[in-house]
Amino acid sequence: MTKNIAEVISVANEIYDKGLVSGKAGNISKRIKGSTGDIIAITPTLKSLSDLNEEDIVLVDMDGNTLTKGKPSSEINMHLEIYKKRSDVNAIVHTHSTYATGFAFSEKKLKRLEGFGQITTPYITEVEYEKPGSDELANNVGESIGKEDVLLLKNHGVVCIGDNLNEAKLLAVFVEEIAKIQFITNMLNSAEDLI
Repeated sequence: MTKNIAEVISVANEIYDKGLVSGKAGNISKRIKGSTGDIIAITPTLKSLSDLNEEDIVLVDMDGNTLTKGKPSSEINMHLEIYKKRSDVNAIVHTHSTYATGFAFSEKKLKRLEGFGQITTPYITEVEYEKPGSDELANNVGESIGKEDVLLLKNHGVVCIGDNLNEAKLLAVFVEEIAKIQFITNMLNSAEDLI
């Protein structure tokens, strides 16, 4: 268990250092499969991902019952809905990265670009806004996850999933990069109109 918790902390530190989250925003989790049922290791609520220790990581069962001290992220139900819908998902990274979240707050769609798996749809799927931490948001994400590997939460942020934490983290980094590219492209195209 210690190795799994250390991995959650390591990825949490990385996504903070890369600027994909700031302050006390964002959360990540890892599914730990067991013979008596799965356990989810998730970052705590109201604590920066830059400053976590082993005691901060909260373990919950698939019904959301806490198995350790501490309070899990307010988005625990969203994580659980994804795990319940997708047995192939073992890790979730939820960020508020600047450029991708900018798209989430705009009317512009975020295009899928080459570089992270096969492109099956032209745009990243968007989930309509519901209050962060709400059951409504958790349900909407659960209904939208389907075969997707990333969702853009309108007026909120980004959810990336993977078979493991490294895969989910790399996807979160990639999504932010494609959002930067598209933002720059949109700005250059707008400037071109003025010349």
